[in-house]
Amino acid sequence: MLGGSLGALMRFIISSSVTAKLGSNFPYGTLTVNAIGSFFMGFLAMFLVERMGLDPLLRLGIFVGFLGAFTTFSTFSMETLNLFEQGESLQALVNIFVNVLLSVLAVWLGVLLGKQIG
Repeated sequence: MLGGSLGALMRFIISSSVTAKLGSNFPYGTLTVNAIGSFFMGFLAMFLVERMGLDPLLRLGIFVGFLGAFTTFSTFSMETLNLFEQGESLQALVNIFVNVLLSVLAVWLGVLLGKQIG
């Protein structure tokens, strides 16, 4: 529960800050949070779980609680649907492509970094 609360708070802070700086014509805040969350999912999986043998209860708190509340796939889905419904099909497709590509790239970079540390 604590992890989820902190993850949701961090998602709000980061997403709001990015949107304030870059505008709301594209879901930059959600994209940023998804990429950061994906990176930490990969990094922490390698570093804390594989290298440090993290306790299963702490693992749940971090991965399911914090990162589960931090990443925003449901928000990404709604924002994408809204773009389609507003007639912004190209922006919606760009949002899908960039979110998926950047998130997979970020988790891969996190895994590489996690494997190298230790």
